[in-house]
Amino acid sequence: MIRLSQRVRSLSESGTVAIAGRAARLAAAGRDIVNLSVGAPDFETPAHVSAAAIEAIRRGETRYSTSFGRAELREAVRLKFSRDNGLQYSDDQVTVGTGAKQVILNLFLATLEPGDEVIIPAPYYSSYPDLVRLAAGSPVIVECPPGAGFKLRPDGLAGAITARTRWLVLNSPGNPAGAVYSRPELEALAAVLRGRPEIMVLSDEIYEHCLYVDAPHVSFAGLDGEMFARTATVNGVSKTYGMTGWRIGFAAGPPELMRAATQVQGQSTTCPPSISQIAAALALRGPQDVVRERRAILWKRRDEAVAVMSRLPGFSCGAPDGALYLYVDCSRLVGRRFPAGGRAADDLDIARFLLEEAGVSAVPGIAFGMSPYLRITFAVAPGEMKQAGDRIAATLAAVE
Repeated sequence: MIRLSQRVRSLSESGTVAIAGRAARLAAAGRDIVNLSVGAPDFETPAHVSAAAIEAIRRGETRYSTSFGRAELREAVRLKFSRDNGLQYSDDQVTVGTGAKQVILNLFLATLEPGDEVIIPAPYYSSYPDLVRLAAGSPVIVECPPGAGFKLRPDGLAGAITARTRWLVLNSPGNPAGAVYSRPELEALAAVLRGRPEIMVLSDEIYEHCLYVDAPHVSFAGLDGEMFARTATVNGVSKTYGMTGWRIGFAAGPPELMRAATQVQGQSTTCPPSISQIAAALALRGPQDVVRERRAILWKRRDEAVAVMSRLPGFSCGAPDGALYLYVDCSRLVGRRFPAGGRAADDLDIARFLLEEAGVSAVPGIAFGMSPYLRITFAVAPGEMKQAGDRIAATLAAVE
């Protein structure tokens, strides 16, 4: 009999993966599914980036790199942080990995002892708590209600800190609610952390270019020298450049922390894929017109999605300031009976009903630590959002 570790037994199935998997099975069986559950833009990788990767394959650049990654990628990461965030890093302050999620896990594995605590504001990216558990840490969830803009407030942070606190996780723009922290809001959180130098900050900024306000993105590490010295800023090429499948993420921060994270990687994947590193370096240092163009497209799609979802009975949502999603309040549907029978006990039931009866996939808020909500991506092809809205409206019309 195979005995699984407590570490693995403590993990939950990713809500996004579970819904996407069920949607894929229904589609394979012939159902027409409008997929609003995947956290990826529908944009293609820029043509010049793909062409450069193909040429690299032809040149035979298909060997291992060092665990630190290729020199040109680390240089491109440093250029990106300087250009986009005003953050100046040396080469030994950068680590690259096989996606931002692996980079986060590497950082936790390098720093957490059993029982160490990581503060995670909710709603949160669904993998954060399990990444902490994989590293033997304990996630401490702080609920951030819609009245607070789904953002952590200083009193909430102060109340969650204990002698075992080792990390605070911040995600701005945030998945799933699209919350964006202003500089004053970040400075207020930094004030709570002063005098607690043992607490590091993991600032996940993977959606920084998916921003729908006329204000610049603010990096936590850019607040001042003290916060710079204790922050790991995580990013990648997936969302910005339509490169989700290339699996390249990176982080910058204190040299000893980056070295430790790279040591962890050296014993897992050894290094990120060489061809993907070449492509990512070109995306980061090449022309950035595509970034601005795609932001404008996503901004328009966000507005269209809000208009569609706000008209649906039982749904309510505001316009998020960032990321790729609407976080739709579906509380008025809890307890209602759907056409095929069965009352919706929670947002998981509502997501299942919509998938089975309307052919629309959305992720239940329970996956992100706050219910009852549905996460709906608006980074889909033109026409799909309206089609989804029409299907949901038809289904909800028969709800008792």
